[in-house]
Amino acid sequence: MEEQRLTWLRVPEPAELPEAVHELWAPSLEKLGFVPNVLRLYALRPSHLLAWTAHYEELMKGDSGLTKAEREMIAVVVSVTNDCAYCIAAHSAALRKLTKDAALADQIGADHRQAAIPERMKTALDYAVKLTRQPTQMAAADVQALRDAGWTDEDVMDIAEVTGMFNMSNRMASGLGWAPNPEYETLGR
Repeated sequence: MEEQRLTWLRVPEPAELPEAVHELWAPSLEKLGFVPNVLRLYALRPSHLLAWTAHYEELMKGDSGLTKAEREMIAVVVSVTNDCAYCIAAHSAALRKLTKDAALADQIGADHRQAAIPERMKTALDYAVKLTRQPTQMAAADVQALRDAGWTDEDVMDIAEVTGMFNMSNRMASGLGWAPNPEYETLGR
């Protein structure tokens, strides 16, 4: 039986990685029982992985007017817009875990406009989709629509930054052929 490919690049062996990468992997092993492939595959460039992870952790779990679930909703919608299989699997699973509502996570992935979420959040997700599909078409009116929906300027910056982070991460995953962990399929269900 042929082993499933994880990436189109070389996967670094754990023994060749610095201790900081192993320390980064430890919480995932403890909480999830596995190391997400993104952390294994990004480790080909350990310093890049550590910098990306620090930014990701601050952006997705740090101080923000957006809840962690709202940030994951943006991750899912951007990843669906980009058709990024890795990030759709990983962030749909994260959204299911955060909301404890698999049906809601599936709705957001299928069509956020039809999902049972507040209009305020739908406006944020519309912004994320437009920024993903048509970045050169963004205008002050797009930011004003977010303000009108009740988001602060700091929130708007967070919405844009989460959108940007996932556009970059989607490009890495799609461009390098990263395969999602099979464990994501059932996580949060």
